[in-house]
Amino acid sequence: MQWHEITVNTTEEAIEMISNFIHEQGAGGVSIEESGTLNKQRDTSLGQWYEHPLNDIPEGRAVIKGYFSEGTDMDTILEELKQSVNQLAEFDIDTGSPTYELKIVDDEDWANAWKQYFKPLRVSDRLTIKPTWEDYTASPGEIILELDPGMAFGTGTHATTALCLRTLEQVIQSGDDVIDVGTGSGILAIAAAKLGAGHVLALDLDPVAVSSATENTRLNELDEQITIKLSDLLQVLNENKTETGASALGVKLPVQVVVANILAEIIVLFVKDVYDVLAAGGTYIVSGVIKAKQEMVEDALKAVGFAISRVNEDQDWVVIVAQKR
Repeated sequence: MQWHEITVNTTEEAIEMISNFIHEQGAGGVSIEESGTLNKQRDTSLGQWYEHPLNDIPEGRAVIKGYFSEGTDMDTILEELKQSVNQLAEFDIDTGSPTYELKIVDDEDWANAWKQYFKPLRVSDRLTIKPTWEDYTASPGEIILELDPGMAFGTGTHATTALCLRTLEQVIQSGDDVIDVGTGSGILAIAAAKLGAGHVLALDLDPVAVSSATENTRLNELDEQITIKLSDLLQVLNENKTETGASALGVKLPVQVVVANILAEIIVLFVKDVYDVLAAGGTYIVSGVIKAKQEMVEDALKAVGFAISRVNEDQDWVVIVAQKR
């Protein structure tokens, strides 16, 4: 089978939004390649091996490829994608004068080729992400997160996801009820459950992500601990205010932890909603924030009553940990 491949040369800052645009247009898969030069700052605190080969992508740039089945109207797809990318300037997201390319490829050229670079990855003192197709023997006390990311976000290799995982390890207490907003592949929900959370409600607006998170939850045998719902941010909570509806969500409100690994511009839209569903003293873990947007997010959090307890950084990204007073 042949596929249409659309390539966008852009900035690392714009990766998540442009990837999401491509998913929303019905892509059968999306691949992302960032700069692989030796000059790139990398976290080696845990002795990680970086399996990706070096490339000639300039620092701060990225190449995003989306794959569409035969028969897709690619002229329309390309035009709509360009319009969406151009609108990112309204959110102060630098797309770096992106360029676009279209071509036809065979499925064996992309469908499984990326898997050779996704190896077991130790992301914290205890957490290791293991692709389902890789053999791996855990050491004593090591927590294994089985993952097949499929077409959704969140392999753990991106700085924002890795930051969230390390922060969850520091925050989660046994029995906590947790809400994961924008769950993607479900990796954060799975980590929270394996770190001792009583129950996790995982939410995503993308049906593909919901499907992926559901499958990864099954792979980790956590069906009883994780409830996955299609939801625009926390909207599903408003739709299930009755006792019967609330019980279907698995968690008991107010919860002890909320984690959101999404764009800063989206985070500021629902900080009050998060504040309202958190218990007093509860923790909000905010990621997906580039350093340039850190102040904007912190100001929005403080405005509704959150206190910033700490900020962790990785490359140009930050995770903000806030407490409900």
